[in-house]
Amino acid sequence: MDTTTPTLRTLLARPALKLRLLPAELPDRALDRPLRWVHSSDLADPTPFLADDLVLLTTGTQFEQTPVGDYVDRLAQRGVIGLGFGTDVHRAGVPDGLADACAERGIPLFEVPYGTPFIAVARAHAEAIAEQAYSRRTWALEAQRALAIASLRPQGLDAALTELSRRLGCGVAMFDEAGGLVHEHPAGAATAELTAHAGALLARGATASETIEHGESGATLFTLGSTGRLRGVIGVGAAALDPETRTVVTSVIAMAGLALEQSERLALRERRLDAEVLTLLREGATRAARRVRELPAEPVLIAATDAPANPDWWRRRATDALVAEGIVVLSAADVAAVDAFAAAFAARLGLSEPSDLDDIARAEAQAATALRRQGEGVIRYAAAPGILDSLGPDARLAAQSRLAPLREADPDLEQQLRVWLEHDARVEQAATALGIHRHTLRARIAQASGILQIDLATFPARAELWATLQAAAD
Repeated sequence: MDTTTPTLRTLLARPALKLRLLPAELPDRALDRPLRWVHSSDLADPTPFLADDLVLLTTGTQFEQTPVGDYVDRLAQRGVIGLGFGTDVHRAGVPDGLADACAERGIPLFEVPYGTPFIAVARAHAEAIAEQAYSRRTWALEAQRALAIASLRPQGLDAALTELSRRLGCGVAMFDEAGGLVHEHPAGAATAELTAHAGALLARGATASETIEHGESGATLFTLGSTGRLRGVIGVGAAALDPETRTVVTSVIAMAGLALEQSERLALRERRLDAEVLTLLREGATRAARRVRELPAEPVLIAATDAPANPDWWRRRATDALVAEGIVVLSAADVAAVDAFAAAFAARLGLSEPSDLDDIARAEAQAATALRRQGEGVIRYAAAPGILDSLGPDARLAAQSRLAPLREADPDLEQQLRVWLEHDARVEQAATALGIHRHTLRARIAQASGILQIDLATFPARAELWATLQAAAD
């Protein structure tokens, strides 16, 4: 990308003008600052009529009444970046002290020979500006044509972003709505700093562009999508974008937006297909499901989430992931994607144990159970060591309600029944452990049977009582 702007150096380099830079110790940048225009004046103070980044031409008549130092001071304060002196018009050579005054203030001084009209110098610079503008417009048209052709290739958006990087001569990176890297060219273009700024832009939720200090040339970030519905960010490794460059980048942003909209419509059809495939798997028709689409490699995991499932995100990170109805079916080999999703979207997920596709209903139930449990991030299903240990809050409330009459009648009854059952319903051993007479314990058991209205002489009644006592335990 040639963004060369006409400078004083390029003006001095035109042989037809025969301009001669007067010797002075000046930094290179003094000649390489962008030159906006060339103006001529012999006023003692022309600064009210000058623009920034301008070269002034003069024949020096003002120096008969104006000190050279004061004159050059005013030019330096106004931002004049060069002074051309027309010799042999009012005097031969350059006034005494003018070269030193310009050198002290960092203003290049050059001689304009008598045979070179000031208008020729101004015209030469105007032509250089026109040539540069034409070159930039031509570059922009060629770049847009190349981008359009690239977009027609397979993976058109990726191809267009790569072409944009080549045309701009800098790195280009694209991030999705979660701040994850989707594309970069060349490798390493998406640095940690650029990724962090992209994430911050997405967090704001509003369409924006932002220029940041990044590397040697800075970077510019552009959001994709609309406020409240951002679809990603494109980062360009350049901070100074002229209008033509910005036009080319804008065309890629529009192209990316269109591609994402088309992708969304395709994703809707894919979600519907995935829902049908999930139904087949639930019904045990795994062979039929395989004929419809590629399925994740077994063993698989089921992740259940109450956050938007974001199928595009999963498919980029988990091979053949199936996403439907808040359920994600993915290969156990892609388990890292589950933690990444939770971190990227601050989401809660219940995760099943590894399973075969033929046993997906059980795995789905495990994921749903895990999601109902308290916790943040990824909640992995783990079977309780005993069936009673897996009873939830509803069972505890029911058990406490069942035991309420017992507790009201005699607070000691519950503990006595527990010790009796812990001793396999053997009265003598339980009575010894409790420190009471066996006949007293038998009377207490009979009393409890009446309160609870169950026959504790039978095993089913004792089993139910034991389950109730365990569920009600604090």
